[in-house]
Amino acid sequence: MKKETPPVCDYTASDYQQTFWDQGGRNYEDAAEKIALRKLLPESGKLLLEIGAGAGRNTPRYTGYERVILVDYSMTQLEQARQHLGDDERYRYVAADVYRLPFVDGLCDGATMIRTLHHMADPSLAISQVRSALSPGAVFILEYANKRNLKAILRYWLKKQTWDPFSRDLVEFTRLNFNFHPQAIRSWLEGNHFTIQRQLSVSHFRVGFIKKTIPPKILAGLDGLLQASGAWIQLTPSVFLRAQATGSRGETQGRGFYKCLACDTAIPESEGDLHCPNCKQVWRNKGGIYDFRLKT
Repeated sequence: MKKETPPVCDYTASDYQQTFWDQGGRNYEDAAEKIALRKLLPESGKLLLEIGAGAGRNTPRYTGYERVILVDYSMTQLEQARQHLGDDERYRYVAADVYRLPFVDGLCDGATMIRTLHHMADPSLAISQVRSALSPGAVFILEYANKRNLKAILRYWLKKQTWDPFSRDLVEFTRLNFNFHPQAIRSWLEGNHFTIQRQLSVSHFRVGFIKKTIPPKILAGLDGLLQASGAWIQLTPSVFLRAQATGSRGETQGRGFYKCLACDTAIPESEGDLHCPNCKQVWRNKGGIYDFRLKT
């Protein structure tokens, strides 16, 4: 029986990559995020779990990892990623709900979640699922939308917004779009056996007239110089952090790779459909994308 989980933000049939990134005037943000990832990513690793991979914008940046699992709820986003990245054997494409990830415990030695947590109504549950898929000592790179940013603070002081940027409560500014307080993020990570190693403040210049005046490459370079300030204070709309999985949670479960969401049995890798050896549930491979989305 399907367990009740929070609602999912579904980008099926969305042209997000094209309208938001390719044509949305966000070359500066993309370049600034590339700099942040370069600072936080390990030099090497075996298997990276990319949560909220979308159309694969960041995937080519994970060059140090031998393999990458792209996870997104939207089949159409993953189809775009496959078109963009090709049939490289390094990549696995999995359609799944972040609140119920279909991987055995301790499978991966790295994970990223970039521009994804802000769609989570229950961020602690999502982080818990990521932690289960990670081995002890694995690296988790998380980006989150910071409610305690300078613009929000000024608007609050000028009484142009009602919600308090200093409150630790998450704020839903539009349906399934949330901003978070840095201390709340720290609490969720620590509660799920992560230790924060480094924090970067990103997108210092996310202001319309500045972006129109100064070339993206220059802005991104300046942003890169300021990102280290995130170790002391987080006033930017976007914060990147690197955390390490701690404790014994996430030790590997034998030789499995996937996990049957119907009975929690480990399932080995396969090029075709996946068959649970215990309950006989079949998880379909649809055009190179494994579909683990549970139907209501």
